[in-house]
Amino acid sequence: MSSPREPDADADLDRRMMEHALGLARHAAELGEVPVGAVVAREGRIVAQAFNLRETLRDPTAHAERLALTLAGRALGRWRLDDCTLYVTLEPCVMCAGAIVQSRVATLVYGAPDPKAGACRSLYRLTDDRRLNHRVATRSGVLARECGEILSLFFHERRDSSKLR
Repeated sequence: MSSPREPDADADLDRRMMEHALGLARHAAELGEVPVGAVVAREGRIVAQAFNLRETLRDPTAHAERLALTLAGRALGRWRLDDCTLYVTLEPCVMCAGAIVQSRVATLVYGAPDPKAGACRSLYRLTDDRRLNHRVATRSGVLARECGEILSLFFHERRDSSKLR
């Protein structure tokens, strides 16, 4: 029987995984994608990772979270991710929150809140809605400043470059 993890160990793991997700978000920005990165971990190890690819794939569903969940299911050979944690730099939208619930993810950890589209705390609370068949333990605010800054910088640069046209 394994002993429960110490809170400091959880915080350290959350931070390390979110730093990895931030690296993925930076890569997305380099490709001209909205900089969001996602990591699926199981027992402290990364099983899948992704970043936004909507522009690249011309796919409105190619959000970092959804792609990471799909890759995790393939890597683990199952659709139930009930022993996994999803780390994402931005609070998931309605589509992604629905996918998180449907995939039975145990824990969601996100960085920056999304006051315009967030479906886990900001606008809706899909991941812990008692009317649904699964609830997801959710922690927010991990490296929130850094996660928010990368998005702010990306959109600031896009606005500036559109003024030059």
